[in-house]
Amino acid sequence: MARQGMVTALLLVVLAAGCCASAGAVAYLSKLPVTLDVTASPSPGQVLHAGEDVITVTWALNASQPAGKDVDYKNVKVSLCYAPVSQKEREWRKTHDDLKKDKTCQFKVTQQAYPGTGKVEYRVALDIPTATYYVRAYALDASGTQVAYGQTAPSSAFNVVSITGVTTSIKVAAGVFSAFSVASLAFFFFIEKRKKNN
Repeated sequence: MARQGMVTALLLVVLAAGCCASAGAVAYLSKLPVTLDVTASPSPGQVLHAGEDVITVTWALNASQPAGKDVDYKNVKVSLCYAPVSQKEREWRKTHDDLKKDKTCQFKVTQQAYPGTGKVEYRVALDIPTATYYVRAYALDASGTQVAYGQTAPSSAFNVVSITGVTTSIKVAAGVFSAFSVASLAFFFFIEKRKKNN
């Protein structure tokens, strides 16, 4: 009987600790300090092509921050984020203050150890949808929770055009088969008319 009570008490303690730990891991964008300066190579409005073009992203601790401000930063995660114009009437891209629910930054560029300053060259992935984007970098603590961020200005957003899947060879093949089908139709129509006349 005492053993059962002790097991129940231990189970409650473990559950309470788990709830407190998960509740402490919630990060809100509005409460994160903007301590990282982030730049991206595309100019505002530039059109990039998925699978072809490369983006150079750099980040560093903002010079106005005191020394040691980034002591808790263990990793940095850089993502492509939908610009406000690409979020209109698209609930699956909406910004949410709770970062666990946020759908703005769905495409990871890189996640690596935080070196203070960093640079990455990213070839735009083939699965990136056509939209307007900006770049955001999160500083993560040892538990992987966002503790700070920085981003390029949404006003300096760039456009990505995804692949359509229609290559030149597919267009040529479609043209050849279309011409063949018309020629075949005309040929068989002519043959049928000759048979009727004979």
